[in-house]
Amino acid sequence: IFVVMRVYFEKPRTTVGWKGLINDPHLNDTFDIATGLRKARRILLDINEVGLPAATEMLEPITPQYIADLITLASIGARTTESPTHRQMASGLSMPVGFKNSTEGSLEVAINAMKAARAQHRFLGIDHDGKTCVMSTRGNELGHLILRGGKNGPNYSAEHVAEASKMLRDAKLPPRLVVDCSHANSSKDYRRQPLVWSDVIQQRAAGNEEIVGLMLESNLREGAQTLGDDPSKLDYGISITDGCISIDETAECLRSAW
Repeated sequence: IFVVMRVYFEKPRTTVGWKGLINDPHLNDTFDIATGLRKARRILLDINEVGLPAATEMLEPITPQYIADLITLASIGARTTESPTHRQMASGLSMPVGFKNSTEGSLEVAINAMKAARAQHRFLGIDHDGKTCVMSTRGNELGHLILRGGKNGPNYSAEHVAEASKMLRDAKLPPRLVVDCSHANSSKDYRRQPLVWSDVIQQRAAGNEEIVGLMLESNLREGAQTLGDDPSKLDYGISITDGCISIDETAECLRSAW
């Protein structure tokens, strides 16, 4: 088991809401992005220094210039997998990138994104001096499909995994799959994540080596809380975005898979 810590600094939103530590580190709509970037980098340095790899979702196309050297695994979210900008960005990242199926549940969107990210691209970007430049990428062949469920329900069962693997092979892509235990796969109930985890671990133990990983939404304490108008009233260690299982339950999941 290779543990990679999810350190998600940017929160995509269906409508509006807190956009994450980089965008609003003080939780008060001051949008002190310079401080957010420094905090994000400090957190990643601390995690890397204890020997733990870090994973994050790449949401803003300029952000990777500030943190990519400290990231082991990246993902492109369900809302941005179809975006040409994010596909181009992924083609230039120096780590494996996972593409989630769409919020509707479409796998084709993510498979097309994997194809696009494997190609070379040229697009406008920012150089190390902060100036506009033309970015040239070599393509990223280390893509994988992330199954996160959709509007029609979960897609982590053995039948869903087999279908996804076949679609990847038909597209002449490596059948590499990661299952997201949260979101639609847990019916948006964080308490169901361990059930999804157990099912997929059993599939892997039965010999399905096309499943290369699982994702859990985890925090110090379980559940979620609303940000509200006064950040000082927040309970420490409880998510202010998606509901999470606790660190103790996370440890139980890892031990169960050993």
